[in-house]
Amino acid sequence: MSVDIKVRGYHLDIYHHVNNGRYLEFLEEGRWDYFERYRFFDLFESQDLAFVVANINISYRRPAYAGEVIRVMTRMSKIGNKSAQALQEVRLLENGEPGALIADAIVTFCLMDAQSQKSVVIDGRLRDALQAMIEDGQ
Repeated sequence: MSVDIKVRGYHLDIYHHVNNGRYLEFLEEGRWDYFERYRFFDLFESQDLAFVVANINISYRRPAYAGEVIRVMTRMSKIGNKSAQALQEVRLLENGEPGALIADAIVTFCLMDAQSQKSVVIDGRLRDALQAMIEDGQ
């Protein structure tokens, strides 16, 4: 799944390319779109759970500049006992297709019980939903 974002002037730093901190926002936009499309947020909200990012490892490959359109692509990659990983890529959109790799990230997240503030085991319907995302391959 993917979401397109036009790079605006306020995304830039003094070097006139996207500031590294903005990629966290771009990646978050991609994750929200991805999980909304799969209605995953509905599932964990119905169980009073919160989605919490535990770690993000970003590799920057090429600068992005004002006026460019980037595509943030997200897919699930791994499910553990209490955490899972999503892989994300930020690519330059060229002629409507993803082109040059700008950045890629591995995002580890957990689901937390909203009342106890403790992570929960990913099992049952939660695991089934995440596994379906992996099998879908998007």
